[in-house]
Amino acid sequence: MASPIAVTAPAAPARGGSLKRSLGLWAIVGLGLGYMTPTVVFDTFGIVSGQTDGAVPSAYLIALVIMLLTAVSYGKMVRVYPAAGSAYTYVRESIHPNAGFMVGWASLLDYLLLPMVNALIIRLYLEQVFPALPAWVTVVVYTLFVTTVICLSMRGTSNLNMVLLIGAILAMIAFVVFAVIELVRGAGAGTIVSAEPFVHDGVTMSALLTGATVVCFSFIGFDAVTMYTEEAKSIRIMPKAILLTVLIGGLIFLVSAYFAQLRFPTNAPFGEFTDDPLPQIGLLVGGRVFQAILVAAGFVAALASGLASHASVARMLLVMGRNNVLPKKVFGYVSPRTRTPILNVIVVGAVTLLAMTFSLDTISSYINFGALIAFTFVNLTVIVHFAWREGRRHTARDRFTFIVLPGVAMLLTGVLWSQLHADALIAGCVWAAIGFVYLLVITKGFRIQPKGFDENQPVTGVNKQLTDQHAQEER
Repeated sequence: MASPIAVTAPAAPARGGSLKRSLGLWAIVGLGLGYMTPTVVFDTFGIVSGQTDGAVPSAYLIALVIMLLTAVSYGKMVRVYPAAGSAYTYVRESIHPNAGFMVGWASLLDYLLLPMVNALIIRLYLEQVFPALPAWVTVVVYTLFVTTVICLSMRGTSNLNMVLLIGAILAMIAFVVFAVIELVRGAGAGTIVSAEPFVHDGVTMSALLTGATVVCFSFIGFDAVTMYTEEAKSIRIMPKAILLTVLIGGLIFLVSAYFAQLRFPTNAPFGEFTDDPLPQIGLLVGGRVFQAILVAAGFVAALASGLASHASVARMLLVMGRNNVLPKKVFGYVSPRTRTPILNVIVVGAVTLLAMTFSLDTISSYINFGALIAFTFVNLTVIVHFAWREGRRHTARDRFTFIVLPGVAMLLTGVLWSQLHADALIAGCVWAAIGFVYLLVITKGFRIQPKGFDENQPVTGVNKQLTDQHAQEER
């Protein structure tokens, strides 16, 4: 699962120069899809199938509609703040710095847990392929590897996305082919055309909304494409790139979920492995060889996502430290030898070790808590900025574009937020309460404004992935 914040944002201005506008529409869409990690549809399939009574495609369809509406809002705001790209910045600038801080604080929980979810997915893969391997060994080895790599360098992780995307899509096409062959032969539902995966007796709207809340986890990261705004050939392509990323990603999820649901109407074939049935899906539809291929695709994608998310949250903590949002001596420290925020990287690694015990269902709910809050507020910023501040509410078209559409999206994301697991709601509210108290402290009772901590902010001494021009200067 990829991080919602990309690792290829502009380098620190101290280097001079600027980013080259070299990315076209489809290059940006490809990067966005790579961050979304298409194979995640198989990781959560067993969980969602159980929750929806075998209607995973319907859950994806609901989530896709909501994410498309939210993507439209991101597209509007990226035109207003082309160099930012985060919900935190949109809320900070459009509504109020304190509101922005709280949205950023909620998102920080997501960023801290995203590296853990990749470790958890890899742990679940290896538990099925190598049952004798203790879970703690997998998590410790993975965490040590990723933490060491990021400690040595913050660069070079995102270039893998396009290669991984192509590999993942090829593996998913192979899955569809194998599934169709088996369905024609009578396996599963015994047909390739059926409405059963979407609706049948026993399916309730409440269950579908719960499932849609979980599969929103699959879409997390689509907003990362906003980080490529300064590298796009034209800023005008960004709204379309965001929308296409969600649409194409959603269709990939929908088609894969449809054939998976036809082939596996219930979770019975997965046995004890419903938490992450990807290896079992590969084994049951294509045998040992295809299982190895599908697991390899998921494994490598999770590893690359883990590297990107680990680097992103370490850098976000660095920005918070440098701006005194967090204690500067710890979080603002940069190793003079490696030029990386080594203490932050270690902190994120320590959180990642919790993957030894948590379930994918629980962690995805925690992550969705902050993500859905961020999505809700991005929709709200459209109303505040365009309809309120700019006064674009006097024509029917403006009211529909800047009030009705974002208002419906805000309402629907709010509905999904209310369907989160009770434990996630409790933990998220506790986290928000801690953030509110902390905000009171750093603003001295709201007498001063909180400092910024967008991960995209430049930080002296620690650049994100260098552009070709900067790399030439380095050499």
